[in-house]
Amino acid sequence: MDFVNMTVERSKVQLTKTDFESDQMVKWCPGCGAHAILAAVERVFPKIGYRKENFCIVSGIGCSSRFPYYVNTYGIHGIHGRAAAISTGVKIANPRLSVWMATGDGDSLAIGGNHFIHIIRRNVDINILLFNNQIYGLTKGQYSPTTPMGKVTKTSPQGTIEHPFTVGELVMGAQGTFFARVPDNNINMMTEAMFEAAKHDGTSIVEIMQNCIIFADKAHNEVTGKEVKDDTMLVVKNGEPMVFGKNHEKGLVLRDTRLEVVEIGQNGITIDDILVHDQYSQDPGIHLMLAKIAPPNYPMVFGVIRSAMFPTYDDMVEEQIKYAKETSKIRNVDDLLNSGDTWEI
Repeated sequence: MDFVNMTVERSKVQLTKTDFESDQMVKWCPGCGAHAILAAVERVFPKIGYRKENFCIVSGIGCSSRFPYYVNTYGIHGIHGRAAAISTGVKIANPRLSVWMATGDGDSLAIGGNHFIHIIRRNVDINILLFNNQIYGLTKGQYSPTTPMGKVTKTSPQGTIEHPFTVGELVMGAQGTFFARVPDNNINMMTEAMFEAAKHDGTSIVEIMQNCIIFADKAHNEVTGKEVKDDTMLVVKNGEPMVFGKNHEKGLVLRDTRLEVVEIGQNGITIDDILVHDQYSQDPGIHLMLAKIAPPNYPMVFGVIRSAMFPTYDDMVEEQIKYAKETSKIRNVDDLLNSGDTWEI
């Protein structure tokens, strides 16, 4: 699949990872999953092939929001929860930019929640990297909108009593057109998902299950840990059956309106019975199911879950501006001032 948005100028020379490395000292904690995310971005930007000057990284507040300093492109370090609003303005003002938004579960799902759902609903052509470490790391360990219920944190000494967001479910509910989920300990999978996000014309959300080694260490280990991941992670690829397990002996089937886990070779189940992934389906029904399921009864689904094509907000704005220029009788400020009703005093 070729890039849909050809308005972003492509580089005339082959760029490398080094071209995107910043001269700023990276100040994340040693062992933080954000280091791997940065490495993935530095790998994927040359692969995307745009001019370095046509990338723009926007952030809000939080550990993730230091990102603009650490990539050698243009960038804006915004204010808490407002990265989506800034990103929208950047893209509308200059459609020739590839806009990437670095944000966290606190930055975009709490104070920035309203902006987050509306940028998704509008389908602005922006790529959002959402670092989900299930904690407020920069402000020292308060629970966040994705912290599991019952988790003990600095602000929930007896355990949280709030139901957490499932990011993929929230994206689908806001009419999202692209959603991927990746772990921070797999740079190749992150790179592939980011590349698919760049190809998508519309708002793309890449949820990264990130480890905060200080305040929520091993938060995702029950899913992504080496000892369990064969049975708890299902990596989907378009056009392929949804299988998992150490020997790919398990899979998903759709029975009535529910997904079920089955074992291939048991009860007459064959590989032909396993549900085949269609990330490009316009209907979000199965995509929503895949985004919601999780252990202990199901695996958690990783990879590109949804990538459906719909008109984008920025393209439609461009069309309206073009139409107005071609049809409006008002061509300059004098025309505007002399239009409508006027009075002499």
